[in-house]
Amino acid sequence: MEDLDNPPGLGAFVGEVHASILQALGGVALVTNGSVRDLPEVKAMGFRLFAGNIAVSHAYAHVFDFGGTVQIGGLKINPGDLVHADLHGVQTVPIEIAAEVPKKVGDIQELRQHFIGLCRSADFSLDSLRGAMEPQGEKNGR
Repeated sequence: MEDLDNPPGLGAFVGEVHASILQALGGVALVTNGSVRDLPEVKAMGFRLFAGNIAVSHAYAHVFDFGGTVQIGGLKINPGDLVHADLHGVQTVPIEIAAEVPKKVGDIQELRQHFIGLCRSADFSLDSLRGAMEPQGEKNGR
């Protein structure tokens, strides 16, 4: 949901009531550049909010379009896009590569654990780090 006010997020459009409506319609989360409220209640519902602001009060809102493209914090989101969101932020994932994502995530997690283990090892040195990085650079075209 794109808040077109300037500046966006002066008052919350979505809180417990609107989150309940969205959830009843099959929604699992809301992404907005605007404000949200009622965070403990919405969290308890299992609904997720990704917002530019938190506001104490409602806003006067006028919904004038539905189902179109929005621009949220520089990210363009189109109807039908696959959206990933977590505590670090929100991004879209191209549908063409969606099936490859779980394997890539596993590969990245394995590589991260390798480097973390090396860094925490008593055998850590700049040479061991350099040696561990060289094969990765060749593998990834660096």
